Amino acid sequence: MKSSSYSGLVYSTETGRMCPECRQSTAACVCKAATAIKGDGVVRVSRQAKGRGGKVVTLVKGLALDATALAALGKQLRTECGSGGTVKDGVIEVQGDHCDLVMATLARLGHQPKRAGG
Repeated sequence: MKSSSYSGLVYSTETGRMCPECRQSTAACVCKAATAIKGDGVVRVSRQAKGRGGKVVTLVKGLALDATALAALGKQLRTECGSGGTVKDGVIEVQGDHCDLVMATLARLGHQPKRAGG
């Protein structure tokens, strides 16, 4: 088995996720590589059913927010739509086809959403 610079601890039950750069927990990260803001600032709202067993989800991508603000916005969108969902890798997923309601909510909050994917 090859030794690689990419190998190492990524999760610990004691401290949670680990930073790949400094090998500290993300809360105690000194390089702040994990807290870099993802997204290009163009908010794209799309609908996807592929690979989800026929279930439809609404995806919100491209928000230039940090992890805590993104989680708070995801919670607000899920509450507004009255459905479940999650935030994964900088993408907000809301269960169900709620593209129009999500776009209206984002516009009301000051973002400029665009419909993506037809």
